[in-house]
Amino acid sequence: MMLIRPPRLLSPSPAPAPAPAATAGTREPRLRRRLDASRIFSSPRPPGRRSRPRPRPRPASSSSTDLRRLTARIVDLTRRRQLAQIMEEVEEARRRVRGGGGLNTIVMNAVLEACVHCGDVDRALRLFEEMRGPRGCGVDGVSYGILLKGLGIARRIDEAFEILESIEKESSSGSPILSPRLICGFLNALIEAGDMRRANALVARFRKVLYEGHSVLLYNLLMKEVTTVITFSQLNILQGYIKSNFPLGALTVKDEILRQGLKPDRLTYNTIIYACVKSAEIDKAIQFLEDMKEEANRESNPELLPDAFTYTTLLKGIGNSQDLYSVLKIVVEMKSSLLSIDRTAYTAMIDALLACGSIDGALCIFGDMIKQAGNNKDLRPKPHLYLSIMRAFATRGDVDMVMRLSERMWPDSVGFISRAAKEEAHELLMEAAINNNQIDLARGLLRRIVNEKECFSWTSRVGLVAVKVESLSGFTNSLLRPYVFPQVILNDPVEKYMVPFQESRPLPADLALRKVVLRFMKDRAVPLVDDWGGCVGIVHRDDCTKLDAPLLSMSRGPLCVPTSTTVEHVIDLLLREKSEMVVVVKSGNMYEGSYTSSSRPLGIFSLTILWSFIGDYSSGPDAVTTLKQGAEACNCG
Repeated sequence: MMLIRPPRLLSPSPAPAPAPAATAGTREPRLRRRLDASRIFSSPRPPGRRSRPRPRPRPASSSSTDLRRLTARIVDLTRRRQLAQIMEEVEEARRRVRGGGGLNTIVMNAVLEACVHCGDVDRALRLFEEMRGPRGCGVDGVSYGILLKGLGIARRIDEAFEILESIEKESSSGSPILSPRLICGFLNALIEAGDMRRANALVARFRKVLYEGHSVLLYNLLMKEVTTVITFSQLNILQGYIKSNFPLGALTVKDEILRQGLKPDRLTYNTIIYACVKSAEIDKAIQFLEDMKEEANRESNPELLPDAFTYTTLLKGIGNSQDLYSVLKIVVEMKSSLLSIDRTAYTAMIDALLACGSIDGALCIFGDMIKQAGNNKDLRPKPHLYLSIMRAFATRGDVDMVMRLSERMWPDSVGFISRAAKEEAHELLMEAAINNNQIDLARGLLRRIVNEKECFSWTSRVGLVAVKVESLSGFTNSLLRPYVFPQVILNDPVEKYMVPFQESRPLPADLALRKVVLRFMKDRAVPLVDDWGGCVGIVHRDDCTKLDAPLLSMSRGPLCVPTSTTVEHVIDLLLREKSEMVVVVKSGNMYEGSYTSSSRPLGIFSLTILWSFIGDYSSGPDAVTTLKQGAEACNCG
């Protein structure tokens, strides 16, 4: 049977007039809205009631676009180490997924990487178990690689090796393939930690997998830190030897390269030269440079010729050994070659010449750098190069050159000039003035520095110069407001000034910081005791970083001194160890067990107690007389 659709009946209207012929460049007018049958044969709409708009169907690709945006957001938050924010947004995305389903493996791998990057390996393990569970999105080789890297960073080596063995036996969920890419992250973590013994064991255990392709890049990975996940691991071992206490171990990797019948490339030679420089084996580094050039000429391979990194590494090592002849030889070789000398290379030349005491040679290279910078903006020096030259002239006492360089540093240098660089420029000018016996200029600069700086160390460069200025100016004209302790005699035993231990109000070691956080608003350091009353540590205010952690986990070991220790020795101990408090114990018992009754603390002595004896003697008519009396009483000479 065949059904013939009846013709559409529209309201009668006069026949339209014939349309004029379309001219060139014009289009025939079209109906603005197509007419469909559903609108013709539908029942009329009740008056006063609008039709309900139909929801537009969501494109199929919108969900994948949202997941890509979520992944990019997770990567961005990972760089900022905002793990809590990542977990909140992932949970919100899970709730938005229709039917309460999970996210795909790519997104969860990004979350897994965030956990490892932020150091929360336990959460990464829980997330991994959830991914490979019955309701999870599944795991792949990337998931295993991230987890192995996290376990290596957390020094949980045994767990990582168990996972590798399960992958090797093909008993792991997700059916990951044992590949160099999978092992590389774990190997990098071992190298970063300086654990060369386990790194070599890993390479030996999976040598067949890691040596796929027999490329020299495999050995380069053993020498140099890898920045991306690649399929070769030897470069990392070499970098691990460089970071360890035995950098010359990198030379053994070169021998292994030659035994495998491979040829070292420029990166291999550069890493070995860097290892020699770090070990202060400059002669070996120069010999490898000659081997590098000889092999490049023999094989007519310009890719083996030394580059800027090779020469700058050598200049740093030779400059530290103060071998001026070798420095000049390297500089001449760099200038006469076809090598493109950049800002870093110029800076290395100048630093090496300054380290060898050749200020005139450094000025020649600096002048050439400024001249070349007229045509190449990338050669403009950075502020730290100006400061290096100013230090040399400040030692000479050349106030004029230090002042000129300080003035030209602002318009001629490139990059941000930090506040520390500005302060050091003033300090170097003061040093030049004091070395040139211009006391008044040095005093004026010291007054400016004291007004601008909150504090400085006496052992720093400016501190030593300030001491010299103060000694030449006299005590009555001091700018530093000195303080003395008239009630403290340095030769007295600390027992005379200590506070009884119970009066210091010690805290239990297992107490959470959240419960006593207000205590550290008042006290900079608080002692901790165990159940037997022994002092097990001292918590400093600067170390309180976790509210829910017990105090013992943030404490430092107690500094114990016997009661007969002099106050002078205790003050030196506090300053040297950068501590706020020492625990005073009974003489002769400071090395006994922590829980014996005879070794229980008797008292504490802190810098806060010391400041309570302070006196201001920077002004007043009797300042010098009082200071002399205090000095005689303290037996200070």
